[in-house]
Amino acid sequence: MTGSEETLSFRLAYVPGVTPTKWVRIWNERLPGIPLELVATSAGAAYDVLRDGGADAGFVRLPADRTFFSAIPLYTETTVVVVPKDHLFTAADEVSTEDLADEVVLHPLDDTLGWERPPGQPAFERPATTADAVELVAAGIGLLVVPQSLARLYHRKDLKYRTLTDAPQSQVALAWPEERTTDQVEDFIGIVRGRTVNSTRGRTQPEAKAKAQPQAKSAGKAGARKPAVGRTGKPAGKGPRSGSGTGAAKGARRGKPRRRS
Repeated sequence: MTGSEETLSFRLAYVPGVTPTKWVRIWNERLPGIPLELVATSAGAAYDVLRDGGADAGFVRLPADRTFFSAIPLYTETTVVVVPKDHLFTAADEVSTEDLADEVVLHPLDDTLGWERPPGQPAFERPATTADAVELVAAGIGLLVVPQSLARLYHRKDLKYRTLTDAPQSQVALAWPEERTTDQVEDFIGIVRGRTVNSTRGRTQPEAKAKAQPQAKSAGKAGARKPAVGRTGKPAGKGPRSGSGTGAAKGARRGKPRRRS
C-alpha cells in the first residue's frame, strides 16, 4: 500500500484512570472512515508521547507545558486514601491529612498529586508505580493517597478507600501539541466539548453540509420578494405620462377648471 492510499487514523493517548470509551464511540459514529487508535501511556510519559508524535492528542493529568501544548481541562478528581479493609479509617466516610500523621503513607514515583510535602510518615523506599504501592497497602506496609479513578482502577477485595478532604486534587485534560492542531484534532475537540455534528464552532461534516445546501436554496427562493404591482397590473412607478410631458404627482387631486371673470 502506498502512502497516498494509506488510511488516515487518529491516535489518542490516555493515562491510567481515564476511560475514553464514550468519546471513542461518538468518534466512530461520526467519522467511521477514520479509525481511532488508543495509545495507553503512564501519566509521567504522556506528554513525551504527544511531543514525539506517538499520538495526536491525549487525556492527560495537568499541569501541562503551555508553551508547547494546548489543553482543555475536563474535570477535577476527588482524592482518596486507600487502606486495608479492616483499617479503622473504614468506619468514617472521610478523613483529613491530619489523621494520617502517624501512618506510613506510600509515595510512588508516578504520583500524580504534586505534593509539596506528602502527609504521614515516609516509607523506607518509594514504590516505582501506583500499582506497586497498592500491593504494599494490601500487605500492610502503609497507606496510599491517589485520585479516586486510580483507586477504582486498582481495586481489590481486601482494600477500601475513603475521601481525603484537604489533599491536592488531580485535573484531567485533553491536550495536544499546539503547532499540530489538525482537522482531526478539531473534530475530537468538538466531540469532547459536546458539540453536535452541525455546530458552527466545529468542523461541518461533508454529508451535513451537502444536506444543508438544497435547504438554503429553497429558502432563498421562498424569501424572494416580487416587485410591487399597481392597480393596472404593471409595476409601480411605470404608469402613463401626462400630456404635459411630466409625470403626474403621486396622490394629486384633479379639480374643475376655474371660471374666468
